Amino acid sequence: MKIVSVVIGCFLLMISLQGNSQNKVNGKKIYETRCLVCHQADGGGVPNMNAPLDGSSNLVGNDIARLVKIIRYGYNERIALDGYYYTNAMTANPDFKDADIADVLSYVRNSWSNKAANITVLQVQQAKRKK
Repeated sequence: MKIVSVVIGCFLLMISLQGNSQNKVNGKKIYETRCLVCHQADGGGVPNMNAPLDGSSNLVGNDIARLVKIIRYGYNERIALDGYYYTNAMTANPDFKDADIADVLSYVRNSWSNKAANITVLQVQQAKRKK
């Protein structure tokens, strides 16, 4: 019985690790094709235009619902972030599946100097329901 539990535990861990790996691979692909032009390869953004993602307190914080809504619906207001202002509009991504949003958020929250928790599809779905 103990051996079966260990085997099942190892199998579940392996599936979990594969899911995280795919998550980051897909997230990187999405970032490179849809986000990089504005937020740059180093996540530094463009001063006074496009907010940086590297070291951004908003990105690594806990307001997942806000991040999900910005990615899904875009953002067209001047934003103050970590003492600086950015004015370029972020385009909406209505074609992104919930998994795409989870993947790209997980990727950027763990790229460059960022070290934050991955985002799950369930968290994205819950965030979309928040008003």
